[in-house]
Amino acid sequence: MKHILDRSGRLACSALLLALLAACGSSTRQPAPVEDRTARSGMVSATDTKPLPGAENAGKPGFYTVQKGDTLTRIGLDHGQAWRDLARWNSLSNPDVIEVGQVLRVSPPGAAVENSGVVVRPVTPPGGAKPAASAPAAQTAPATQTPNQSAAVDDLSFAWPANGQVIAGFDEAKNKGIDIAGKAGDPVLAAADGQVVYAGAGLRGYGNLLIVKHNNTYLTAYAHNQKLLVKEDQKVRRGEKIAEMGSSDADRVKLHFEVRRQGKPIDPAKFLAAR
Repeated sequence: MKHILDRSGRLACSALLLALLAACGSSTRQPAPVEDRTARSGMVSATDTKPLPGAENAGKPGFYTVQKGDTLTRIGLDHGQAWRDLARWNSLSNPDVIEVGQVLRVSPPGAAVENSGVVVRPVTPPGGAKPAASAPAAQTAPATQTPNQSAAVDDLSFAWPANGQVIAGFDEAKNKGIDIAGKAGDPVLAAADGQVVYAGAGLRGYGNLLIVKHNNTYLTAYAHNQKLLVKEDQKVRRGEKIAEMGSSDADRVKLHFEVRRQGKPIDPAKFLAAR
């Protein structure tokens, strides 16, 4: 009887052990559940990202897509416009904040623009006065006409902005203007009548800089000054002292002088009288 009980106990223990082993084998370990937290955290996927302002105008004449390192002042200089106008045309609440990929209007609203980016109307005379209203026939003028055909104000007469020797000539790839030597404090003169559209040191490589807009076609730039004597929006006359020569952001005292037509640098020597 004792052997029967011992055998029964062993069988019961074996059965229990097999049951435990079976249970362990069937309970395969499952990975921890993946929790999608994007909805709760406010994150959105790349496909849900909204396009940047003006994206619908990318590639169109009269518009520019912001690149890395751009500033509104730089974009204005490269397109022959005042940064304040760019801010107004694009409804920028903070002109110091623009995004790479953002598309900005760089020509006046309503202006006809060639595929090359040249603005062919309207033309504003020096001083900012609005042009006289055009006759109905003039409104049908072809958009391919050039600025020189549309207004005689493009034929400006430029005076030398400083009296020193030219130490570096124009080279579109390396030097977008000419460099004129001098002493610290020498006068820097406005090359033609116009309006100051930038006065400051926010453009890298130019130091204390003045930009004067003469009409919708031409700007002049005066860089590396030690002191600026005029302010933004101020009107200046040809030959008026507007700054003092210096060496800000330069390796020596000099005036870097640029002439830009529709934002494109051109050789100032073409506009200055021979000495």
